[in-house]
Amino acid sequence: MASSCRTTLGGRSSGPGTVLDENGLAGHQRTVSQVALPVHAHQVYGNGARLPVLMEPGTFAVDPEPGGPPRRREKAHCGAPGAIVMAPGDTRGTLLIPEKGGGYCCGVDGSDGPNMACQACGRPVASRIDDCSLRQAVWLAPDAVRRRRVGGADAVPLSWAELMAEEKVTPPFEPVARWDSPARVNAPWSWSPRWEAAAGQALAHLLVASQGRPVSVPGGLTDEVFRQALDTLLPTGPPPRRAVLAGPGRPAPDPDADILLVPVHPQTGETWTPAGPAASAHRVPLPWGVWLGLGSPEPHPPVPASGVLPEGVLRDDPPVPRSPRLFRADRGVFRHTLVRLSAGGSPWLREILENIPQYVRAGLLQPLSLQGGRGHRIGCDSATGEVRSKSGADPQR
Repeated sequence: MASSCRTTLGGRSSGPGTVLDENGLAGHQRTVSQVALPVHAHQVYGNGARLPVLMEPGTFAVDPEPGGPPRRREKAHCGAPGAIVMAPGDTRGTLLIPEKGGGYCCGVDGSDGPNMACQACGRPVASRIDDCSLRQAVWLAPDAVRRRRVGGADAVPLSWAELMAEEKVTPPFEPVARWDSPARVNAPWSWSPRWEAAAGQALAHLLVASQGRPVSVPGGLTDEVFRQALDTLLPTGPPPRRAVLAGPGRPAPDPDADILLVPVHPQTGETWTPAGPAASAHRVPLPWGVWLGLGSPEPHPPVPASGVLPEGVLRDDPPVPRSPRLFRADRGVFRHTLVRLSAGGSPWLREILENIPQYVRAGLLQPLSLQGGRGHRIGCDSATGEVRSKSGADPQR
């Protein structure tokens, strides 16, 4: 593709000054800002689930690992690292390729390769994802996209204190509708898929940080999210390693804390680091909104409240519904993270990886397809270089 017909995307920036300029046409410009790649970017959730858009409008993220968008073929090629993902509404100067309409059942998913082309020259440049159980997104192919900085210096990302002031908590529960559901308002409430993905990543880090010993976690939502899996996957007997929540706005962690559950900056991807003796503790990363949620008051009291509201307090809104089932971390995110962290590591971690289907059946991990699935989602495992299946049925079974 000639340089005048090449999709260009601005360089790393967390504010105005990054431009998506399709084909060099002034009418096809869109200012976008780079943010951290969401931990749930490659999550495959449920069977026929209707999921929202992956990226916030006006933002993009870069996947440093190979693979690109989800694939659902028995054979798949691991793409080059550096795929760029953004909201479908932020793309300019592109057209869908009718011949590349492959999908799983309810939409397109890029299984036939890039399904969006440059409007000017016709070269395939991106994959539009809008199938069930996947988040709406456009993945720009790194070999067809040029990133460039425009408009001067990069804007300064928000400080930790400014992020705290925004209070953008990711709710632990949300309604998840099926593709054939007529209205989202009637959808059943479930544990948030974003929380399940975040817990899958964090659980893998906790296992590595445990050094094969039990791990204690704080009470409340943190206990509800991690306790069952940790008690099952780790041995009993040795003195436990102590994990605590740590981060901006919280008291300094105790010097005897072995593991810190810390936030990741949503714009830069930086993991929060404490000062002083606690800096030597093992840090477990959590997405900013989920970390805020773990440190917030529980959405429901452990027992029904008694008595009456204080004088002058009026409240007629019902409590937020919650899922009736126990929490289960996302199996796909957990496996991918543990493979990457444990490459060449301890035999007991490799044994956990081999027994993942057993843990899914026991209800510890969220299956990739809640109702068995009707095919395979294929992606590249960057830690092993192998093509991995993303089907409801584990390829080992």
